[in-house]
Amino acid sequence: MKIPKRLIPLLEDGLIDTVERQLLSGKEATVYVVRCGEELRCAKVYKDVAQRSFKQAVEYREGRKDRNSRRSRAMEKGSRYGRRELEDSWHNAEVNALYRLAAAEVRVPKPYGCFDGVLLMELVTDEDGDVAPWLNDITLTPELAREGHGLMMGYVVRMLCAGLVHGDLSEFNVLMDGSGPVIIDLPQAVDAAGNNHAPTLFMRDVNNMTRYYGQFAPEILATDFANEIWALYEAGDLSPESPLTGQFEQELHSADVNAVLGEIAAAYEEEQERLERINGDAAE
Repeated sequence: MKIPKRLIPLLEDGLIDTVERQLLSGKEATVYVVRCGEELRCAKVYKDVAQRSFKQAVEYREGRKDRNSRRSRAMEKGSRYGRRELEDSWHNAEVNALYRLAAAEVRVPKPYGCFDGVLLMELVTDEDGDVAPWLNDITLTPELAREGHGLMMGYVVRMLCAGLVHGDLSEFNVLMDGSGPVIIDLPQAVDAAGNNHAPTLFMRDVNNMTRYYGQFAPEILATDFANEIWALYEAGDLSPESPLTGQFEQELHSADVNAVLGEIAAAYEEEQERLERINGDAAE
C-alpha cells in the first residue's frame, strides 16, 4: 500500500518497520496496522481539525493545564502557533490518559508514545490473534452481560479515582479481547475535578454502558451506578475497592412556598426603600 505521509518520518526514524494495512478511519483519526520488529501495533494518525467531524469542543478541553504560560495564552487567542499547540495538546491528551489508566489497572491499549500527531499503541487482538471486535458487534448471554457490566463499572470507578472521565464511552469505544472489554479512544478524556462538564459526561458514559448491557440483561436497566459513583466521588469516599450496590436514592425536598414568597417580598421592600432614598437625594 502507499505509505501515508504522516507515517513516513516514523519509518525513517525506525519507530516502525512496515505499514501493513489501514485498519479503520474514524471521526478523529485513521488507524493503521504497522509492524515494529516482531510485533504488530497500531498507528493512530490524527486528522487535522478541519477534517475531523469530532471537534475539540471547549467542554472537553476545560481543566487541562499547561505549565507553559506562553503556550496557554497562544491557545486561548487562537493564533497559528496556538492552534498548532492546541492540536499537540489534543494528541498528547490521549497518550497521557492511556499511561495514567494503565497505571490505575484499567484495561486500555498499551501506549508506546505519540510522535508528531501519530500515536503508537498495542494492537488489541482476540483469542485467535485477529483484530479484536467492538463490543457493539458482540451478542452476549445475560450472564456475560452482567459480568461485563460489572467489569465496566469497576473500570469507570478506577478512571474516576485516577482523576479522569472518558467523555465518549459507549459500545463503539470498547474492544473485546480474550479477557474481556478494553477501553479505547481517549483524546477527549476530561479532568474530573477541573472540568465543570465532568459530572454530565460521566453520567452519559455510565448510562451508555448500562443501556448497552441492559439489552441482554434487563435488570441492569434498573440500576443507577452513575449517581451512586459520582456521589461517592464528590464526598471524597470513592476508591477502587468501594462497594457498589447500583442503587441511589435522590434526596427530594418539598419547596417551602411561603418562605420563597417571603424572600421575594423582602427583596421588593428593600428595592422600594432604595428607590425612595435615590428619589429623595435627587429632590434635595
